[in-house]
Amino acid sequence: MANLHQVLKNKIGFGTAPLGNMFREIPEAEALGTVEAAWNEGIRYFDTAPFYGAGLAESRLGEVLSGKNRDEYALSTKVGRLILDEEEEKGSGLFTHGRSNKIATDYTADATLRSIEESLARLKTDRLDFVFIHDTSRDFLGDEWVSKFDEARTGAFRVLARLQDEGVISGWGLGVNTTEPIELAMDMDGAAPTMSLSATQYTLLQHERALQRMMPAALEKGVGIVVGGPYNSGALLGGDYFDYAEIPPQIKERISRLTAIAGQHEVSLKAAALQFSTAHPAVAAVIPGSSRPERIAEDIAALQAPIPRAFWDELLGNQLISAQAPLPDGE
Repeated sequence: MANLHQVLKNKIGFGTAPLGNMFREIPEAEALGTVEAAWNEGIRYFDTAPFYGAGLAESRLGEVLSGKNRDEYALSTKVGRLILDEEEEKGSGLFTHGRSNKIATDYTADATLRSIEESLARLKTDRLDFVFIHDTSRDFLGDEWVSKFDEARTGAFRVLARLQDEGVISGWGLGVNTTEPIELAMDMDGAAPTMSLSATQYTLLQHERALQRMMPAALEKGVGIVVGGPYNSGALLGGDYFDYAEIPPQIKERISRLTAIAGQHEVSLKAAALQFSTAHPAVAAVIPGSSRPERIAEDIAALQAPIPRAFWDELLGNQLISAQAPLPDGE
């Protein structure tokens, strides 16, 4: 099993949701070139999921990583969604440009084992390091999320805990875009997560809710947090989406204020975002996603860019970041 701390370079990994043709159709060569660029820049932790383009992201990632030494990198994927052979007409959604296979949401024990087996085939590998239970949360499941969480508790939780006990995987947890399911899981007796992926919730733009319970509990219980979506679907960097949807007016106003202060201090918001997320001691890794090879070097450079303490102080003074948030060492 790959140890995440051993393979990580400066707490940065690579998130592959964009490789599932999220928001746009990505040429195969560009997708594979992005993974290759990540490897060449020293990235050694890769996260993916069957949901990303109905298996497309996993297949693209496996195409490149199958040519690398498996002992040199850590790999995580997710369970909870099965890719069916049956196809459907594409509608609207995150992966409109992905494969057209129907997807079934299923957190039972049998579905969990089947999902892992199918992911291994798409990834062209014989093992996974971490497995996350995907989207057992209100944003995807609505009011049904509580019953589905319970399905996962008696199904996927127990399967993954057993696999970890047997040494088949290094760790497991939830992979969600909200904090409550991770908090609930950490409070449980018995099968409890050792690593969870929190997307969009501990970012420069949005972190107050995470600091109330999730992050303190993770520290207390020794649960690692992987931060996904550190730019909140690109909103922070001038993109068109916030948390996979239209940007609300109050978020636009917040971004405008952050941008103005960053400009005054000659600070890149990408650098501020990555360094803010990785400064918290509970964070094991941050995994920005990209579908463009040139973005990888930008992310690496941003994580190492100098940021003056005066920048953080001004954000604090303007209540744009929480006083409870651990901050990077300013220069």
